[in-house]
Amino acid sequence: MRSLRLDSHLDELTCKAAAIEGSSVSEFMRRAIMERAERTLAGGARERLHDVIGAVNGGGGHARNSGSAFADLLAQRRTGE
Repeated sequence: MRSLRLDSHLDELTCKAAAIEGSSVSEFMRRAIMERAERTLAGGARERLHDVIGAVNGGGGHARNSGSAFADLLAQRRTGE
């Protein structure tokens, strides 16, 4: 069981919207919460992170040399250098 406090403006809007739909305020709120929860949970990581994806530019191109650098490191360890 949850309780919820609304400011007077949101309470007024909720009551009006529920009346227009012909439902109780409680039913209106349950449906609104269900719709929002389903929409939120249905989105994948891309949708949840859309505002931060691409926000940082790392310059790129660094991974290109990682394979040869790793091979060089292994070769050094084998020879004891």
